[in-house]
Amino acid sequence: MHNTDSAPLTARRAGPLTGMAQVPGDKSISQRALILGALAEGETRITGLLESGDVHSTAGALRGFGAVLTQEGPGSWRVQGTGVGKWKSPETELDFGNSGTGSRLVMGAMATTAITAIFTGDASLRSRPMTRVVAPLTAFGVTYEAQGEKALMPLTLHGAKDAKAVTTHVATASAQVKSALLLAALNAQGVSRISQDALTRDHSEKMLAAFGAKITVSSREQVGEVITVEGPVRLTGCSVEVPRDPSSAAFAIVAALIVPGSQIELPAILLNPRRIGLIETLLEMGAKIEVVNRRTSGGEEIGDLVVRHSELKGVEVPPARAPSMIDEYPILAVAAAFARGKTAMRGLEELRVKESDRLDAVARGLKVNGVPYTIEGDDLIVDGHGPDGVMGGGTVATHMDHRIAMSFLTMGMASQNPVTVDDVTMIATSFPEYQDLMRRLGAEFMERL
Repeated sequence: MHNTDSAPLTARRAGPLTGMAQVPGDKSISQRALILGALAEGETRITGLLESGDVHSTAGALRGFGAVLTQEGPGSWRVQGTGVGKWKSPETELDFGNSGTGSRLVMGAMATTAITAIFTGDASLRSRPMTRVVAPLTAFGVTYEAQGEKALMPLTLHGAKDAKAVTTHVATASAQVKSALLLAALNAQGVSRISQDALTRDHSEKMLAAFGAKITVSSREQVGEVITVEGPVRLTGCSVEVPRDPSSAAFAIVAALIVPGSQIELPAILLNPRRIGLIETLLEMGAKIEVVNRRTSGGEEIGDLVVRHSELKGVEVPPARAPSMIDEYPILAVAAAFARGKTAMRGLEELRVKESDRLDAVARGLKVNGVPYTIEGDDLIVDGHGPDGVMGGGTVATHMDHRIAMSFLTMGMASQNPVTVDDVTMIATSFPEYQDLMRRLGAEFMERL
């Protein structure tokens, strides 16, 4: 997949990175705050919202359903919701750009309201399977028309009338699928029970409770948990403060770890236990990451990070950790390239259905930069040869995937030779400030060598 208006960028070996990295608001929480605000009665005020392409795409779609969303300043938004079950059919198709999270969650949010909407997006989003979301939603009575067996966009979704509660199990380790079902349950009659084996991101559960949903979470006997939602429910608008995104912070963290002499600070990072798998893994690898000023904001734990250059060693990353760091494997692979010894990342099947086949894209990026690796099924094993063992010098195909682009630019900051990525335009979907922020810390980017 190639963007005809691509903008290549090259990163070369940097001096010590220093300063404060104020990364943007968390994308997952930003998306959910807008969606729940649009479903709630009354006004929701949001501060710290991520101003990215993905979030703006979701905001545009929510306006199509009848919610009123007003941007009052940088990161400051006011949402006037319609109430659960009171969305209207949009007059035009909904273009979600690159936002898999926004599109899949909105499918769930409208699933139990008797309306029809057409979902589409950019070339990347149109290539990503929607069956994993719409097939479970059929339990509520949803019907749909889409492209092929994978239910690719453009996709027309018909919400169910007089939906009844369901009992269902989420087989995939996907917070998006789980959240879509939770949102659908809000307007279904009775108590829905949604179980999962993997403990995926729980931002939806926390935020639903804050908006007034009747929701409980309990452990299952063997593994996982079950979430119950009683519907129909009335949600009430509230204030949401969005903490800073640990997935965006990951690139600055790893850059500071691998560039000699570096020390940076990252304030107010979200430390939800289900989002810090990368930090846990890096600490096991020997990373010098200090958490100071731990505190709670809006039901979520946050803290300030101090990160120093570190000598890393290879580790075994168990598959059970995948849900807490699913977006961070590309940048972990880069950290592993600079570590001594093998880092084995197990159970990465979810990477194959992201913005690109991330497992394949990471492998190809490692190969063109001289980093030895093996793939065994859904496992990636990177054979690190220490801080001076990454030759670099390659051009990485990003496949319109923002995390691939930022990960391999990070590699170029510490490799022997510069690393080029073929396109950076899509970085704006999640992290518009990326280049400016990294340059302020000391990164050296060149549009042409």
